[in-house]
Amino acid sequence: MAQYEHLPLYKKAMDLTIYLENIVRGFSRYHKYTLGTDVRSLSREVVRLVIRANSERDKQTTLAILRDTIEDLKVTLRICKEVKAFKNFDSFQHAIEETISMSRQNEGWIRNNQEGG
Repeated sequence: MAQYEHLPLYKKAMDLTIYLENIVRGFSRYHKYTLGTDVRSLSREVVRLVIRANSERDKQTTLAILRDTIEDLKVTLRICKEVKAFKNFDSFQHAIEETISMSRQNEGWIRNNQEGG
């Protein structure tokens, strides 16, 4: 398997996953076991997809799935904000900014992969 720890997208995805694990811990019981479970699962799936894409020769399919998963995470974070699952706006703001940043990095990876192959 190819090395992935050096990838900026992997580092950002891992940092966001750890951050979200800690934030969801502060959600109310109702939100923790509904939306919180979705947020945690999606963030972990993003990490898995980055690793998978890095190890594949033809990355396009996995990068497209990664794009969709990041978009799902963004929508779920916005729902969390609307139902006031976050304890404060700063938690949401940091999470959504990092998710958007990951989305941009993924789009760059997709463009780079298309040009190179």
